[in-house]
Amino acid sequence: MTKFVFVTGGVVSSIGKGITAASMGRVLKSRGVSLSIQKLDPYLNVDPGTMSPYQHGEVFVTKDGCETDLDLGHYERFTDLELTRLSNVTAGEIYGSVIARERRGDFLGGTIQVVPHVTNQIKERIYALAREAQADVVIVEVGGTVGDIEGLPFLEAIRQMRNEVGRENALFVHLTLLPYISATGELKTKPTQHSVKELRGIGIQPDIIVLRSDYPVPDEIKAKVALFCDVPQKAVIPLPTVSTIYEVPLILEEEGLGELLVEALGLPASNRDLNDWKSMVERIKTPKSPVSIGIVGKYVQLQDSYLSVREALRHAALQHDRDVEISWIQSEDVELAGGENLLKHVQGIVVPGGFGSRGIEGMIKTARYARENQIPYLGLCLGMQIMVVEFARYALNAPVANSTEFDEETPYPVIDLLPQQKNIRDKGGTMRLGTYPCHLVPGSLAARAYGEKLIYERHRHRYELNNRFRAALSKAGLFFCGLSPDEELAEISEVVGHPFMIGTQFHPEFRSRPDRPHPLFTEFVGVAKDIVLEGRQRPLPLEG
Repeated sequence: MTKFVFVTGGVVSSIGKGITAASMGRVLKSRGVSLSIQKLDPYLNVDPGTMSPYQHGEVFVTKDGCETDLDLGHYERFTDLELTRLSNVTAGEIYGSVIARERRGDFLGGTIQVVPHVTNQIKERIYALAREAQADVVIVEVGGTVGDIEGLPFLEAIRQMRNEVGRENALFVHLTLLPYISATGELKTKPTQHSVKELRGIGIQPDIIVLRSDYPVPDEIKAKVALFCDVPQKAVIPLPTVSTIYEVPLILEEEGLGELLVEALGLPASNRDLNDWKSMVERIKTPKSPVSIGIVGKYVQLQDSYLSVREALRHAALQHDRDVEISWIQSEDVELAGGENLLKHVQGIVVPGGFGSRGIEGMIKTARYARENQIPYLGLCLGMQIMVVEFARYALNAPVANSTEFDEETPYPVIDLLPQQKNIRDKGGTMRLGTYPCHLVPGSLAARAYGEKLIYERHRHRYELNNRFRAALSKAGLFFCGLSPDEELAEISEVVGHPFMIGTQFHPEFRSRPDRPHPLFTEFVGVAKDIVLEGRQRPLPLEG
């Protein structure tokens, strides 16, 4: 029977529930336990696909095309699982499903209530993942903070589940913050006590309390939390702030969380094996020569908007025994100041995904700077479309070339809506989403990077290369080296003669792992690290 670990959070949001849940997954996996992970998000949006990145950060995409919370990216990177749409549940989905059933008459005229109808639907989504995964353990993270009104149905649902599956098959882990009062030099436990009191008022007694803190947590603090929150002291797990998130599984294991999980749930676990993970973390923490990468985007004021891109760069740099120094550059600033002023200090440039016309001309200037100055460039989704527009303007001499996303009347629509997108009116969940195959042309830079002929990558877009212009662009030196199986869709493009200027219609960052970086990012960083910028050349030896 599948067992369940429910992760809740208290005191404040954004203290690391997602990383903690993902790290518990790595700890269990290191002991031979099979698992899956799920995120319950209490907001009323059906998914984050139509939300501003400034509201929600990155939209992660699963292999089966679900737009999800960014925590699913953490889950996949830490556990090396490929999750599905069943791993992401929102209040919008739940309420929409219940109301649709009521309209069909499924409830036989009964009064529809949060309990039991909404809570039953939440539980059914959790059980559905357990049935699909057939795993030993399903870790379920409840988004938000205990006390949020919209989260109450989710907490009630997991409370009910413990009785349904048996107390020996469900475990509650509560993550809270220990604030530090600088005036007295103290860590304070009172917010944790109130958070647990709130949780107990809902009917949930946590079995394990994880204490986030920017400072070491002394034993007397652990004892105090154990006393006032009614848990054994060994079940109070300190989790201090660390220099790399990938160290969190090691800390949790060292503090005994792995043993607690195995004992409490009666898991048939083998001896832990985190040696490879530990070696990787030691390499991450060892000082290395940096490679300077500029990310030029629309949402750089909130770096979580490009979370998977940032992590993929770190993974690739580690593969080359380098650190990565990321410069976050607002595309509108490039539009005003020009690439020569804002990009001259970087060895490589990434233009990530995005929507809308704001900052687009700055991205086009960025692509032109990279092409003309032989600076490695990796364009992701929108970044590929920008690369095509720039090439059409300045290599084909079509100065008004554009995407119809930004100019519906352009006479040179080198980027246009997919034909099947033209009559779609609803915005949510209607893009080209999920994993699609791509054939690589032998001899291309992309084929060399992948070392394969057929690849599968995840998409999230409405616009594509307009095939009316493919021949002219190809003749001018834009090589479409990755194509859909029917050759109708250009999935990868690269500039002939450039050391590395590649654009992908898909999002390779979603498949990168810390111990298995994505090949395109690895190749990109490998070329970028050897770029010698003006003023950094080594002096020639003087003749005697």
